[in-house]
Amino acid sequence: MRVLIVHNFYQQPGGEDQVFAAETDLLRERGHTVSHFTVHNDAIVGLSSATLARKTLWNGEAADQLRALCRSQRPQVVHFHNTFPLVSPAAYYAARSEGAAVVHTLHNFRLLCPGTTFYREGKVCEACLGKAVPWPAVRHACYRGSITASLGVVAHNTVHRAIGTWNRAVDMYIAPTEFLRDKFVQGGLPAERIAVKPHFLVVDPGVGQHRGDFALYVGRLVEEKGVRTLLEAWSTGSPGVPLKVVGDGPLASLFGAEIPGVEWLGRRSREEVTRLMQEARFLVFPSEWYEAFGLTILEAFATGAPVIAARLGAAAELVRDRETGLHFDAGRPTDLLAAVAWARDHAAEMEEMGRRARQEYLNRYTAETNYHRLMAVYDAALKRRPAGATVPERAPAAQAG
Repeated sequence: MRVLIVHNFYQQPGGEDQVFAAETDLLRERGHTVSHFTVHNDAIVGLSSATLARKTLWNGEAADQLRALCRSQRPQVVHFHNTFPLVSPAAYYAARSEGAAVVHTLHNFRLLCPGTTFYREGKVCEACLGKAVPWPAVRHACYRGSITASLGVVAHNTVHRAIGTWNRAVDMYIAPTEFLRDKFVQGGLPAERIAVKPHFLVVDPGVGQHRGDFALYVGRLVEEKGVRTLLEAWSTGSPGVPLKVVGDGPLASLFGAEIPGVEWLGRRSREEVTRLMQEARFLVFPSEWYEAFGLTILEAFATGAPVIAARLGAAAELVRDRETGLHFDAGRPTDLLAAVAWARDHAAEMEEMGRRARQEYLNRYTAETNYHRLMAVYDAALKRRPAGATVPERAPAAQAG
């Protein structure tokens, strides 16, 4: 199969970039012809606010470039990962105009929440979910703390919702979890076009011995990741299990003072993180926002480590309570402390959960399993692509601004 993969890189590397690279390799290793159309947000530097807003809404230049690439490469499927802000949904129409099926992976909630996270002022916020015009995002400056920037994202979402882009320009969406799929169905995307295909690990790290007498946190040190809850649980209670923290971010200053039982390791290499997971008794995943997925959960599962996760978003789906780990109420240090204490006192049960976690990885999150799911999505998209359909080469007047 000929596949063209489209991705707009952010200025800071992230999980979307990893998935883009992993799926490219996955397809090429199995004999498919894969080409790329990519842009990078470094190109934003020097653009005026008006120009960036126009490109975000409808980037005719990017659409023309993609159309030309489709004419030369003749892909059967054009698979989009991120189009924001420099590719724009105009590229969907360009791909369809050349006869390709269009697939888009939903990595975050941007089409439903201009701030992308469903998180505001320290708690979950769904004020914009399902709204034709998500004005709360402007009022609260949800995108980059700017009313002007937020207005641009709201215009992007509102216009494309109004002209039916999300419903008619994409043949199939990929959601990495049922939780994310359900949110997009609530937000108005057609349920029959959203397939659930989780992410996967490119390399199996192997099962660890988990003989280290410590719990492990791996992630950014930011509010929405539940870092304050994590530290409060260890600071105010006596979990009896030391905590090692890997990561950096705005809340790194919280680790300036010594906290009994907590060791901050800062940023570590992937190899070091893998070794820590293979040694840890369990991973703690305390996020307080709607995680779209959780690659660190997969990494822990692959090493045979159970996970203590907040009962919220994708984490509550990926980690099955008392089967592959434990749940606790998000944002409640006492509940996290109780879960850690239970894990400390039930070592045999936690070891069994670790074995189940490893089996969960083998059943659902390997490259081979993911490949078959991905091809099923592509097949569904090709069947949905209307034969001989025509679409505009240029933006309608309402889109061109």
